[in-house]
Amino acid sequence: MQDDPQKRDVDNRRNFSFRLNFFFFITFALFSLLIVKLAVLQFVEGPKLSAEGARKSTREDSIPPIRGNIYDSNGHPIAYSTSTQSLYYSLQPGSKKTKTTGEKARETAEQLAKVFSEHGDKTKKAMTVDDIIRQMDLKFARNNLSTPRRIKSGLTNAEVAYFLENRTAFTGIEVMEESVRNYDQDSIATQLVGYLKKYKGVRLDVDFYKDKLDETEATLKYLEEEEVGLDGLEFMYQDILRGKNGVKSYPVNNQEHIIGPVQITNPVKGSDLYLTINKDVQLKTEEAIMKHLEVIRKSSNQYERATSAHTGYAVAMEVETGKIVAMASMPDYDPNIWAGGSISPKDYENFGHVLLNGTIRTAYGPYKEKAERDKHPSSLLPLGSTIKPLTVLVGLQEGLFTPSTIYNDTGVFTYGKKGYETYIRNSQNKRPGPIDGADAIAESSNPFMSAMIGDKLYKRGSVGGKSSLEIWDDYMKQFGLGVLTGSGLPGEHKGIIEYFAEEQSSGSAQSPLIQASFGQQGRYTTLQLAQYTVMLANRGKRVKPQFVNEIRSSNGEVLQSYKPEILNSVDFAEAYWKEIEDGMSRVSVRGFDGFQHQFMRKTGTSEQDVAGPKDANNAVFIAYAPAKNPKLAVAVVIPDGGFGSYGAAPIARQIFDAYDAEIGLTGVPNVALKNKLNATSQGSVPTNTATNTDQPAREEDASEE
Repeated sequence: MQDDPQKRDVDNRRNFSFRLNFFFFITFALFSLLIVKLAVLQFVEGPKLSAEGARKSTREDSIPPIRGNIYDSNGHPIAYSTSTQSLYYSLQPGSKKTKTTGEKARETAEQLAKVFSEHGDKTKKAMTVDDIIRQMDLKFARNNLSTPRRIKSGLTNAEVAYFLENRTAFTGIEVMEESVRNYDQDSIATQLVGYLKKYKGVRLDVDFYKDKLDETEATLKYLEEEEVGLDGLEFMYQDILRGKNGVKSYPVNNQEHIIGPVQITNPVKGSDLYLTINKDVQLKTEEAIMKHLEVIRKSSNQYERATSAHTGYAVAMEVETGKIVAMASMPDYDPNIWAGGSISPKDYENFGHVLLNGTIRTAYGPYKEKAERDKHPSSLLPLGSTIKPLTVLVGLQEGLFTPSTIYNDTGVFTYGKKGYETYIRNSQNKRPGPIDGADAIAESSNPFMSAMIGDKLYKRGSVGGKSSLEIWDDYMKQFGLGVLTGSGLPGEHKGIIEYFAEEQSSGSAQSPLIQASFGQQGRYTTLQLAQYTVMLANRGKRVKPQFVNEIRSSNGEVLQSYKPEILNSVDFAEAYWKEIEDGMSRVSVRGFDGFQHQFMRKTGTSEQDVAGPKDANNAVFIAYAPAKNPKLAVAVVIPDGGFGSYGAAPIARQIFDAYDAEIGLTGVPNVALKNKLNATSQGSVPTNTATNTDQPAREEDASEE
């Protein structure tokens, strides 16, 4: 049967019409989708894409913040920052076929020398090619391969403009705005202030900076080349001193050439610290230690001579406020050796042993070999006889004797089983005879301390569930011995308690208690010793050491000030305080002839086991003045220094004089004394030590047989 042509024609027209309509529908849908997409691009994504395009043509570099300054109590700058433009160079890898790294570096150095000569400060000597090569550190003495080398700081505007306009002419060169840290050339309280290192060198090693890795706030985010505090107050107040980042932005073309003006959002300067340290008292303290060390090493007086004394530590602390007026760890060093955030191997070899603050942690003398170092004590020392005022207080408070109790000191005390006795003797085999507690301090009686406190405390046994040794330990900690001082300084040591270990090894608390009663069985820092002295001076209040008077903004606004803080206190009868003060006022001491104030003091010679053929004798001295209404407490420690009266006390006298002249032991600066000291310093500086062959002062420590 044949198809009907007419019907077929109708079907074809119907199919064509359908296809045409479908085509128009698809076309309409596609155009509709395109219109919607264009609308989204224009009205929704347009601003975002526009900003993205702007970003692609603009470069932004973070500018490290300008670090806040550190001033002494009178506003003298100890550490200060200056904003500067610096030129950095990154070593360019080379090959034998083209040019080596050294050849490329020299070629660049020649270019730089020419620019510096033409556009640099004409009043200053221009850097030579050799100077620039030296800064490039091609032998990797200070930096690794990838570390950019700082070639020159303090670029002139003309130099900056030239390098920015001719960036493509130099390979590996970058101009960076940075904050340069400067330190006073007098090296004021160097170890207390601390130093800076590059952030990239400490971010993975120091927990404080590890926590900064997650910082997302642009103004607070740490920069790789930024210099950050790594010790002392620079580290302790890092967040306060740092400030906030700035931004440098500039337009570039597709070849990364700058095509417009540079816009800078200045960084925010960090806050400033105003310390409790008095520059003049601090420098006099440092000078006194170094001059006296030289005296005792060379002295012809057998009692004064201490040939191995190479280090000294001193802390001067105000009694009422807790302010640290001077803190010296000597010898010190010039902190500018850390310029650029790193130290050269040569400088580290020369100064590594003095980088640490020996007044708060373990430090040693200039001994490069461990075998030699082990023959000498560190900065953590037994207190020796300086513990005796506290020992007497413990005995009185525990009811072991009374202020009127008399003990007959025959010069020796014996304890232990018959045939295995241990003998405790007085220095120089003194035999004071009948003495009370005050006499025992003045005469520095080891038998009294042993018999009346150490041995009695042991024989009395436990009280209230605490053993005799635990009772002793409680008193030590209440007076700041064996616990942190509360200063907050990073790396502070709480001391080394030895009497518990001695109890375990000997099987009895008798020996450690007796030994501890006259200043052995524990090693402590100079700052702990100063805090302990303050507590004696104020009759039982342990004051927090303060290092900062105020924190101020860069425009001088006071952001934070400090008040005295009492950490803990003890309550002893007034008669007990009078007993130890009576004894301390009669301690024989050298170097205080002509001192205008009544003062309390205690000398000591602490014995310490070392690897040498004989024990080390360390000079220790504490004092506070005036006796009534005490103003200043001083602690001096000289490892290997011998007798405290000879090795340490004369240094303390000069610290008291310096404080009296600048601030005043009566609250008013002693102008006459200041004029006298200034006149003397222009000539020869007195050592306040005797060089004759007199017998030693009646004060020294244990001689155990």
